[in-house]
Amino acid sequence: MPNNSNPTLVHRKIAVLGFRAVGKTSLTNAFVSGTFSDNYDPTIENTHHKTIRFRKVHFATDIIDTAGMDEYSSLSRNASVGVHGYALVFSTTSRSSFENVIKINEALLNALGDALDVPRVLVGSMKDLSEEREVPLLQAQSLADSWRIPYLECSSKTGENVAEVFHTLLREIEKDDGLLNESEDEKCIIL
Repeated sequence: MPNNSNPTLVHRKIAVLGFRAVGKTSLTNAFVSGTFSDNYDPTIENTHHKTIRFRKVHFATDIIDTAGMDEYSSLSRNASVGVHGYALVFSTTSRSSFENVIKINEALLNALGDALDVPRVLVGSMKDLSEEREVPLLQAQSLADSWRIPYLECSSKTGENVAEVFHTLLREIEKDDGLLNESEDEKCIIL
């Protein structure tokens, strides 16, 4: 008889995409190691590892922190092959990064296919810089609604909603697999 007390281990690969200097690395570092740096150091591409537990499922995640993209960038092989879901990040303080994330989403869907088959979340970073805000909450939410994906705003500096970005993306990835049949009030555990 199988032992049902052992958790299921599932590997998932997530890519964090967005324009330059929108906080992709800050978001990833805040989630993986709980650190934040005010210094901007352009990322070429890094992969981080984190295990997240939902109920009896352990998700061993590879999180690809990609280089900043613009309308002429293409997805790297590492950020497209075998990736289960995407965090599309823009800065709430940058109108151009918001316009660029629309182009990045189009490029992603052109490369990978039907929008309904590509798990994504739209992420407005730098929520703590409210006095510098250029992208209204309702406009960002409206874009996410038109794409039929969740929208979250976060602050890597304060930690607000950082974990929720990745938890929501995992729920989007697993939506059709039935692995996460949890109620709304149940939380996940980061290991």
